[in-house]
Amino acid sequence: MNSNDLRSGMTILMNNVVHEVVESQHHKPGKGPAFVRTKLKNLNTGSIFDHTFRAKESLTQAIVEKKQMQYLYRDKNLFYFMDPDSYEQMPIPEEKVKGYLKFLKENDSISFKIYEGEVLQTAMPDFVNLVITESLPGAKGDTAQGATKPAVLETGLEVQVPLFIKEGETIKVDTRNGKYVERVNKK
Repeated sequence: MNSNDLRSGMTILMNNVVHEVVESQHHKPGKGPAFVRTKLKNLNTGSIFDHTFRAKESLTQAIVEKKQMQYLYRDKNLFYFMDPDSYEQMPIPEEKVKGYLKFLKENDSISFKIYEGEVLQTAMPDFVNLVITESLPGAKGDTAQGATKPAVLETGLEVQVPLFIKEGETIKVDTRNGKYVERVNKK
C-alpha cells in the first residue's frame, strides 16, 4: 500500500512497530510535492504522535485482529481468556490487563488487538455492573445533598456511593475513572 491510501483506523508497520492511523490528511501545496500528514498511535505504548509521509510513499500494512474474549481465571501472573467462537484459551500476561484488574470478574469480556499472536492493546467496556460486598448503612437523618460513603465491590475496588445504596445491591461503575454511575435495578 502507499501513503495516499491511509485512512483512520488502519494499521501500519513502521520501524517494526504496529501503529494505528488516528487521523490522515492529504496535502497538495501549490509549490512542491504532495504529502500526507498523519497522527499515529503506537499500539505498544499508546503514545500518539504526528508523522508526515511523502505522497505515494510505500508502506507495510499490519493486519491486526480484533477479538472479544471472555475472562476465565488467573494463574499467578497469567490471566486466561477464552475465544467464545473457537473455545481456544489464551494466557495474557498481567501487565496487559493491569489497568482493568479492579473491574475484572470471571466471565467478563475484554476486547483485544492482536498482531501475529501478540496482544498489543486491551479495552474493557466503559461501564461494568458490580455487586457491593461491604458498605456501612447510611446515617439516619443525614440528608445532606450529594453525601457519599465508601463501598467495597466484589472485585475489591472501593468506590464512593450515595448514602441510600445498600450492601448486596448492584451498581454501574465507569471503568475509565473508577467512579459510581448509578444503581442497577434487577428485574
